[in-house]
Amino acid sequence: MLYPTAADWLKAPHKRVVLFAMSGLGKTHVSKMLRDAGGWFHYSIDYRIGTRYMGEYIADNAKREAMKNPFLRDLLMTDSIYIGSNITFDNLSPVSTYLGKPGDPARGGMSMGDYTLRQSQFERAERQALLDTSYFIDRADDLYGYPHFVCDTGGSICEWVDPADPTDPILTALSSVALMVWIRGSEAHTEELVRRFDRAPKPMAYRPDFLANGWARYLAESGLTETEVDPDAFIRWTYAQALAHRQPIYEDMANNWGITLDAADVAEVKTADDFERLIAEALPA
Repeated sequence: MLYPTAADWLKAPHKRVVLFAMSGLGKTHVSKMLRDAGGWFHYSIDYRIGTRYMGEYIADNAKREAMKNPFLRDLLMTDSIYIGSNITFDNLSPVSTYLGKPGDPARGGMSMGDYTLRQSQFERAERQALLDTSYFIDRADDLYGYPHFVCDTGGSICEWVDPADPTDPILTALSSVALMVWIRGSEAHTEELVRRFDRAPKPMAYRPDFLANGWARYLAESGLTETEVDPDAFIRWTYAQALAHRQPIYEDMANNWGITLDAADVAEVKTADDFERLIAEALPA
């Protein structure tokens, strides 16, 4: 690891970490706290995806809808109006909206063909955004003078890596420049994540084989056709499957490539010093 011992971490003039976990376990909260404390550069993978790698897809999708309106079509064709997404660290909904959900068009669904296309676009975008981490570490230091760096990953990082492969390109690149830190939730956290997702289901990204198998199982068990599927019902069902699917991958990532922090302990972190001490406690003496 980049910091083999607690002493190495505490005395390091440049502290660099990559946080990974299911969404809702504190990655972004801690990243914002560190950024606001000063001295830490906050690199959001989801923000990078939305602004650098999927911005045109998102804008073109909005334009496609606007072109259906004769009034807006005329304005667009004459370059009289501009349509773009307003993505911020606190508002990443344009990415989720673009990803969409498969199922009944009357209930906001799309065909599985379109859905898998957008999933593949997101996969390429996330892989590249993760590999951009080294560039942003150098940029944060050279351009802005930030000594410390936190990479706030999306929950789907585990979909694109093989933690058992010592040559995995993404994990190799990340671990060579930062400390990989898993925020591990408890069963109570999992139950709360399911309840939260059930109240407001949102699109997620999955590896192609997991999604294909899940879709086939859902259609078989429900007896529905593609256009009869309630998009939110499928997304809720898939999320529950994803929690079980992702947990062992996260655990292997932490065991083979980094360290583990408990979400309950992370929730108690109030300052950058608190965070640095918590990391030190998880490293060998």
